[in-house]
Amino acid sequence: MTTLLIATSNPGKVAELAAMLEGLDCRVIGFSDLPEIPATVEETGQTFAENALIKAEHYHRLTGLLALADDSGLEVDALDGRPGVYSARYGGEHLSSAEQVQLLLSELKDVPDHKRTARFVCNIALIGNGLNEMFEGRCEGQIAYEARGEQGFGYDPVFIDAELGLTFAELTREEKSPRSHRGKALLQTRQFLTEWLKGFQS
Repeated sequence: MTTLLIATSNPGKVAELAAMLEGLDCRVIGFSDLPEIPATVEETGQTFAENALIKAEHYHRLTGLLALADDSGLEVDALDGRPGVYSARYGGEHLSSAEQVQLLLSELKDVPDHKRTARFVCNIALIGNGLNEMFEGRCEGQIAYEARGEQGFGYDPVFIDAELGLTFAELTREEKSPRSHRGKALLQTRQFLTEWLKGFQS
């Protein structure tokens, strides 16, 4: 059976990705299953796609396994696309997720509703077993004036889904997954893997 490594050290992402890949005809593992593997790699790309590729290639080389890595983040129009590829490190490595959310809100404090548009973007790279694939998902919305909701992680409490009018943190995982940037990219990935695994194992 093919083993698929989810190459992220973010436990929230691991849980979300593993749940959406459930039922595939392969063994899905994370870094917790490979404690000897250092779970950090320098992300030097200028785009989400470049960073996803850097991570997937790195962990495929390190383990020999089929590696799935994503890079994703928040692009806020009023901030010229920031935090973008620096979403996870916005304001500095020392800030917690809650502090990053507060920093974002403070930067947007005088920005009116119609200029608070934003999107989550996710690129997923799949490397190994002869594969070199990239998938992308996007989700449009806007930034709230304050954090709302208890679910999710990262910027979820301030990202309002354009259609629902609720933040991602106000949605259950089951409600969020098909709508989210990661959910959309992962659906493409899952569809691809389903077909590829049929051919690979036949």
